[in-house]
Amino acid sequence: MTIGSFLNVCIYRLPRQESIVYPPSHCPRCDTKLAARDLVPLFSYLWLKGRCRSCGAAIHWRYPLVELLTGAVFVALYGFFGLNVLLLKYLFLACLLIVITFIDLEHYLIPDRLNLALLAGGILSNAVARELPVASVFWGALIPAAALAILALASRGGMGGGDVKLAGAAGVFLGWPGSGVALFLACLLAGAAGALLLISGRKKRKDPMPFAPFFSAGVFLGIFWGEPLLKWYLNFLDLS
Repeated sequence: MTIGSFLNVCIYRLPRQESIVYPPSHCPRCDTKLAARDLVPLFSYLWLKGRCRSCGAAIHWRYPLVELLTGAVFVALYGFFGLNVLLLKYLFLACLLIVITFIDLEHYLIPDRLNLALLAGGILSNAVARELPVASVFWGALIPAAALAILALASRGGMGGGDVKLAGAAGVFLGWPGSGVALFLACLLAGAAGALLLISGRKKRKDPMPFAPFFSAGVFLGIFWGEPLLKWYLNFLDLS
């Protein structure tokens, strides 16, 4: 959850073009520097009852959620991969996807520097871990990016360029067909969520909807259950 606190700093500061190193953590309303007792992940939020100690301003719900989510994802990845190089690879992927998800939710954008960091991290981690063949990495990046690029052109703004870059960069981590499974699951989740929002009246047809949260969810689902889901689907096609 300590990593989650740092990710919260990135989520808040990167879209505002602020340094993630300086100044130290402070209340965005009264600008008071936060003490160490205010920075204990999750527990400080509960102890302070979701309020700044100095001015009483409400602390955004995102802070405890990101800390809790990061801890849960780290534990799940450790349980799945064990303590090895692959764990480090997917922990890095998870951190960037969490930051990208919450920035996209709030600002409807994905900073290029994050996609570049994701791409560079994917190339480097694959070179070290040697998990995927080069052809798998290449097609894993190209096919999802191309699919979303076509969708972006067809929708005339319904899909952003940041989403296309994200699909390509994350595809370097997953390879093919892993990235295809992640994209398919993401589209299912986004379609279901969009339908629910339209039916409930919370969104209109032309209202923007961030795609990164659904793509990130598709990636995590693909990491843990992508292989059995793909086998089930291929067996289903054979039966059909």
